[in-house]
Amino acid sequence: MPALWIAHVTVTDAEAYGRYAELAGPAIAQHGGQFIARGGRYVQLEGKERPRNVVARFPSVEAAEACYHSPEYQEALSHARGASERELLIVETTE
Repeated sequence: MPALWIAHVTVTDAEAYGRYAELAGPAIAQHGGQFIARGGRYVQLEGKERPRNVVARFPSVEAAEACYHSPEYQEALSHARGASERELLIVETTE
């Protein structure tokens, strides 16, 4: 079943986070991920507000998790650490 990769982010260092974004996109695509929301308008109804919200669709939970643990994504992530506060989760969809 398909899965969604959902990230809620507060960027604290735009330059370093920009390097993350440059590398993360290709790593995500390499694992079958496609962005369906990327920093667009949002309405915060509950919980901690994060001004950047990203959703990518993957073929499966396993593909999304493999992407996260891949050397390519880990290289990208090294630029996001210390440059952002974030939560990331993978959730299986019903379709």
